[in-house]
Amino acid sequence: MPEYLAPGVYVEEVSFRSKSIEGVPTSTTGYAGMTRYGPVLYPGGPSTSEPRLIGSFTEFESVYGGLEVLRAPTEADELLSYTAHAARAFFMNGGTRLYISRVFSPRGVAPNFDWGVSSSPISVSGTTATWTARWPGEYGNVWVDTRAVRSKNAAYPEPRFGGIVQVNGAKQGSVVEIITAGTPPSGNDPLTLANLAEVSIDPNDGHQVFNRGGATFLPAATDIIQNVSLNVLVTIGDHIRVYDQLGAHPAQKRYIAKILQLDDPEDENAVVWLRWDPSTAAGNDIAANLMVALQTNPNRRLTGGHDGIPATPDDLAGHEADPDDVTLKATGLAALGEIDDIAIVALPDGGAYDDFDMCVAAADVLIAHAEAQRYRIAVLDPPFNCSMTEIRNFRGQFDSTYAALYHPWLEIFDPTERPAQGAQPRRLQVPPSGCVTGIYARTDIKRGVFKAPANETVLGLIKLENNINKPRQDVLNPEGINALRFFEGRGNRVWGARTVTSDPEWMYVNVRRLFIYLEHSIDKGTQWAVFEPNNQRLWANIRHTIEDFLLVTWKSGALMGSKPEEAYFVRCDRTTMTQNDLDNGRLICLIGVAPTKPAEFVIFRIGQWTADAAIS
Repeated sequence: MPEYLAPGVYVEEVSFRSKSIEGVPTSTTGYAGMTRYGPVLYPGGPSTSEPRLIGSFTEFESVYGGLEVLRAPTEADELLSYTAHAARAFFMNGGTRLYISRVFSPRGVAPNFDWGVSSSPISVSGTTATWTARWPGEYGNVWVDTRAVRSKNAAYPEPRFGGIVQVNGAKQGSVVEIITAGTPPSGNDPLTLANLAEVSIDPNDGHQVFNRGGATFLPAATDIIQNVSLNVLVTIGDHIRVYDQLGAHPAQKRYIAKILQLDDPEDENAVVWLRWDPSTAAGNDIAANLMVALQTNPNRRLTGGHDGIPATPDDLAGHEADPDDVTLKATGLAALGEIDDIAIVALPDGGAYDDFDMCVAAADVLIAHAEAQRYRIAVLDPPFNCSMTEIRNFRGQFDSTYAALYHPWLEIFDPTERPAQGAQPRRLQVPPSGCVTGIYARTDIKRGVFKAPANETVLGLIKLENNINKPRQDVLNPEGINALRFFEGRGNRVWGARTVTSDPEWMYVNVRRLFIYLEHSIDKGTQWAVFEPNNQRLWANIRHTIEDFLLVTWKSGALMGSKPEEAYFVRCDRTTMTQNDLDNGRLICLIGVAPTKPAEFVIFRIGQWTADAAIS
């Protein structure tokens, strides 16, 4: 009972209905793997290294780089960016939400690791400003061009201050160019330090004060005064990112070292940042000196960036965040484990190892991750170019209800090559997880998680690595190896929906994923019940809440039965709890559901009969 201490009228809101359970999203996917660029944890790097949510392949290219090869472990080596190709296939096949956890393995030996972060130093006033890549990778070896932008003559006499010259648009920290004679420079003409002055604002009456060489001075009424700002052009491959109207003084709103800073730049996908501390510079006119140095920088190409070495299965697994050090965040798959929305996970690099045992180890860490998280399924890639014996041997290494294996690899045209008349582009082999996870997402969005992600068209490939015909699939399917097959007139299709388990109760992918959906939804939708009084009122509320949710699920076609009583039951009363349970604060609810299973074998029995025959 609430407290009523003084006489009066009390109006209270109460609820006469059960709580609602909202179904969790099931199509959100997570990849951990090597990319050309993007957020990753490294010493001295940005604090925002968590996996990014990507909504399109264009966005993937902006954050994590494109499809070009990785050069690891040396500049002479070319390693296909399987994670980038998987992301492209994911969106091509209907995926909409993808988290990427970038994995980067530095060169060298601890503790002297070479993290491959590119840079370009510039001498300024006795110290150094450095253009630095925000993340490791050869992708960070960009071209940075800083250009001066001049306004028209902005000088005017200000009557309020006795007619002294002031400058339109100049604020605290602005740099202006004062021309006493001759034709004023324009555009990106070279800046001359002797012509530049820094503007400060007098705190008493607010008039502009011009500073040069550590002293103030008054420009003449005949002087031409132009505001000077900077544009930074970062050339990445064949496109350019422009950051305009930048100032060189910390007091300015668009201070260059603030707009292009390490942790929180204006453009969260900025490739470079300016490492610059004006407090360490000597002498006067520091902002003007910085402008001149940036414009005349002879080292516009950043150097030193590289793609590290190939990630091992342990690198892909990553490590958990350090509870005692907030700067040591989770990496690899462990970083994906901190994101609640993810329902599908894959390691596109996991099947690309030349060593069979390393492929097995990568699949092991992916399965362990999915089982530990409980509410997600792992899509496994087989090793490249597996024979029937090898793929069966690979499958035989696992027994999990939280994973599914797809075979074979796919052959595609190299998207990075421009088509030339009379010549075909190079062909590449990529693992199937990108297409398959996209099909999972597409099926969930169009039909629902209860529909098996099979008999669905695979988009974006030329052909399959191996031709799986019916006799071969007769061997693979009973062992839980889902085949990708080509059918004349029907294209390439996913032709299997089994998990890699020996438990017949959890044989089908859609059954496992349906239970993941139900369990996760009920988990999130009943958090309100914790610490409520454990009595009949709470039990009834719990029953009604879950029954309402399961009724909607049954109506969508996810459960068997011609009526709700045949599709599910919910019990939460004295029959499910003992007095010991109640004394120890336990509420136990028993839920049973009858999932629909896929019609994997469609059988028509046909026989002859005569017109006068009778069927008994």
